[in-house]
This record gives sequence, C-alpha cells and structure tokens, in this order.
Amino acid sequence: MIFPIVLSIQIAIIATIINLPLALIFSWLIVKKRIRGSSALEVLMTIPLAIPPTIIGFFVLVLFGINGPIGKITTQLFGFNIIFTWVAATLVTAIIAFPLMARAIIVSMSEVEPNLEKTAQGLGAGPIKVFFSITLPLSYRGVVAGSLICFVRALSEFGATIIVAGNMPQKTQTISLAIYSAIQLGDESTAFSLSAVALGIAIVSLIIYNILLKKDKRNLNHQ
Repeated sequence: MIFPIVLSIQIAIIATIINLPLALIFSWLIVKKRIRGSSALEVLMTIPLAIPPTIIGFFVLVLFGINGPIGKITTQLFGFNIIFTWVAATLVTAIIAFPLMARAIIVSMSEVEPNLEKTAQGLGAGPIKVFFSITLPLSYRGVVAGSLICFVRALSEFGATIIVAGNMPQKTQTISLAIYSAIQLGDESTAFSLSAVALGIAIVSLIIYNILLKKDKRNLNHQ
C-alpha cells in the first residue's frame, strides 16, 4: 500500500516542478507583455481542462509510443521508451494540471500594480529584474496557490495515467489506480485506507490554498 502513495506524491511533485517555470513564463507573456495572440494562447492553455483526460493520454500515447514521432527519437537517443513508465504518468499529469496552476498565477500577476513595475523600469531595471524584484514577489501567493492546486490535481489523476502508464503494481500504480484495483478485487479495506490518505493530503493542500486566496482578497481590499 505504501508504493502507490510514494509514487503518487513523487509524480505530483515532479509535475508541479515541471509546470512552475512554464506557468510563470506563460503568465508573464499574457499578463505583462500582452503578446499578440495572447487570447489564443489562453484558450490553448485551457484545453486540457475542457476535454476528457483520456484524450490527453491517447495523444501522448500516439506521440511518445515506440512508433510515435517523438517516441522514435527518444528511444534512439536514450535506448528506452517512456510509455508504461512513471515518466509517462508524470508527463500526462503535468499537462492536465498545468491550466490550474497557470490560471492562478495569471490572476495573481494581473493584480500587481503596473505603476510599480513602470517605476522600476524608469530607474533602469530591465524586464527580467522587474519580474524577479517586483512582479514575482507581489504575486507569490498566487504562485504558491497555483502550485498547490496543481499538486492536488496531479495527485488524483486517473484516466490519462492508466492509458500511458498502465496499472502495474510496484511500477506504475498510483493511489487512484490502486484504489481502482482494490475495488475490482473487492478489497474495501485497502480502498478506504488509500482514499483516506489521498483525501487527507488534498484537504491539507486545499486549506492552505484557500488561506492564501483569502489573504490576497484582504490585501486587495486594503489597497
């Protein structure tokens, strides 16, 4: 019972780490740089929330499978294919959880006072320095909140994971997959125990998430 818990936490943490720099870049381009096509970029970024996870899993399977365009290259370079490994599970989990993180960061960055950034630029700070000294510190609660909600979503992923990683005990079986297997076998005790662990982790993460959102709202009310 320990393996699915450890693997799920590992996948969720790595997926969150992968998504964080990408979400920061996307959010900065959309909110602060207002690049052309930002609306289309937001729509594209949100697609994983609008379609079943199994579709994401299917496309990853097609692209990264042994006969897939990316899968052929990675197999030749590294000598193995990521499909039916925890790496594939991490990849689809990151894709599915990305919009949740990015949306939280976009909202947080949009609430940063532009005059503060303009003042820093007027004092000679470049875009990167302004981002790290003004934008990021003032939107850090949104970044943390987005990371937490991404972690929770990654922890609970099922549909895409079973397609690209399978349901192999001691290899690719996450909490969700282990619960599914336990239910199929009629092992209610294991299913309840794993559900309690997943629920506990999710509740703690969401409590912290809500606390951060409330602090942001209080700060806005005081401004």
